[in-house]
Amino acid sequence: MSEVIYTVSQINKYISNIFDNESLLKGISISGEVTNASMSGGYIYFNIKDDSSMLACVCFDKSLNEFIKNGSQVLVTGSISYYSKGGKLTFIVKAITPYGEGLLYKKFLELKDKLAKEGLFDAKYKKTIPKYIKRIGVVSSNTGAVIRDIINITKRRNDTIDIVLYPVKVQGVGAEEQISRAIDFFSTYDNVDIVIVARGGGSFEDLMPFNTEIVARSTFNCKKPIISAVGHETDYTIIDFVSDLRAPTPSAAAELCVYDKFEEINKNKNILLYMYSLVKNSIETKSQNVAKLVYRTQNNIENKFLYYNEYYKNLLKNIYNFIAKTYEVLQTQTNANIKLLNNFNPENVVKRGYAKILLNDKIAMSVNDINIKDKIKIELKDGILMSEVTDKYDI
Repeated sequence: MSEVIYTVSQINKYISNIFDNESLLKGISISGEVTNASMSGGYIYFNIKDDSSMLACVCFDKSLNEFIKNGSQVLVTGSISYYSKGGKLTFIVKAITPYGEGLLYKKFLELKDKLAKEGLFDAKYKKTIPKYIKRIGVVSSNTGAVIRDIINITKRRNDTIDIVLYPVKVQGVGAEEQISRAIDFFSTYDNVDIVIVARGGGSFEDLMPFNTEIVARSTFNCKKPIISAVGHETDYTIIDFVSDLRAPTPSAAAELCVYDKFEEINKNKNILLYMYSLVKNSIETKSQNVAKLVYRTQNNIENKFLYYNEYYKNLLKNIYNFIAKTYEVLQTQTNANIKLLNNFNPENVVKRGYAKILLNDKIAMSVNDINIKDKIKIELKDGILMSEVTDKYDI
């Protein structure tokens, strides 16, 4: 047991002298998350923490208060001090700046403001999303759920539309250069009608490649319409402001640009049926009008010339026969037109045994389009047949 007995003040003063004389603890920078921030007596008190530790801080400069917000990532610069009277270790903050995600967010806002002033977000530069497309260019990772979701939604809505994937890194070092190159490639690639730039959700730092100037300028300069689908619905990145259309999710991007094939088929069928109905009703109305005209003409002639001699009676008979024959010809033509319209009725065409033959999901227009052993799909009115060609003949 020590024979020397110290007072509390002596020990605290000794510890304070150690910190005061340690140059390594002066003018140092520490990163961490702000917590328990408060102001008292004109001073700002707060803690910074990481995953396993916490450090008490005090700042005497009130102008730095804007950076000291609970939850923000900061870099504090100052010196370690030991308050001997209270026996408390404190970090005296001389300077503070955003750090980590906070710094990234500051850069995000600066770049957003710069590009907005240049007009890259202006609506007048937005390209129209085409209603009917044949091929989509996709800039995304070749692994994960994003590309699978886009393919599934596209094929469900319209299995005739092709997808061309330009695989890229969507986060990490070099991702923004790959994304930019992919957009530049599709800009001059004639075989796509529209481009989707997509990735799944992630942290703000994970989404940073889409907050870069190189990606923003490639998007703005792209000759093809671009739909951005980056992160979750609540995430906004620079590319969302520059692109021609923002989709809340990659799946939504596919739905926004792919028209529903079956909906179009039904719409066109209804239009044809409506036209058929209009023509049929018009023909029937004209036929009835002709019959009424013949009837009125007959009565008028009979009443006017009834008292005339045989000559006029024969003349009346000849006129009547002529009108009757004319009506018969018109009636025959009318019936032929109605029959012709019935033949063009989409439902009647299928009922007569016609079928649609597809090879690799494309309609075969000639026997020369199909080779021996090709597998073909035959669509009938009540189902689909899968067949393999064993022989073919020219006619």
